[in-house]
Amino acid sequence: MPQQKGKFSADILDLLINIPLFDSLVADELAVVVKSMNVVDAPKGETVFKEGERGDFVCFVADGILEVWKRSETGEPVVLSTLSKGRSMGEMSILDNFPRSATVRARTKATLVTLSRANFDDILEKNPRIGIKILKGLARLLSLNLRKTSSRLADYMLPVT
Repeated sequence: MPQQKGKFSADILDLLINIPLFDSLVADELAVVVKSMNVVDAPKGETVFKEGERGDFVCFVADGILEVWKRSETGEPVVLSTLSKGRSMGEMSILDNFPRSATVRARTKATLVTLSRANFDDILEKNPRIGIKILKGLARLLSLNLRKTSSRLADYMLPVT
């Protein structure tokens, strides 16, 4: 995990306003979420998390560029995606306790906003209406990602004869 920088509520709020995951939240609901988040710095080349590690936080890119990659069958790293401001990674880790599905590394110096599973669970318990809106946003995001993955997979499959 990169070095924690602290909490900067106004900066976090400005970032969250433009992230589709939170688009159903009104200002006072966003303020509750912001209080549960942290800002961390990731120097260029820093690994944010590794494939196979247990995850317990989701990240949102506030600044910089990150690479998402996996190792191929030959052991070579393959970049799956490049993430910039407003993009997220690790969403599944606040819902389940499975290992990370990919490695994320800072291509440039980056600033991230994180929400831990424990803090998300706290939001669900104390503010269920906000938690449900976030869960619906996560479901939309994961559904969109699954649709994109299915489409890419179909491009590589041979037609059934």
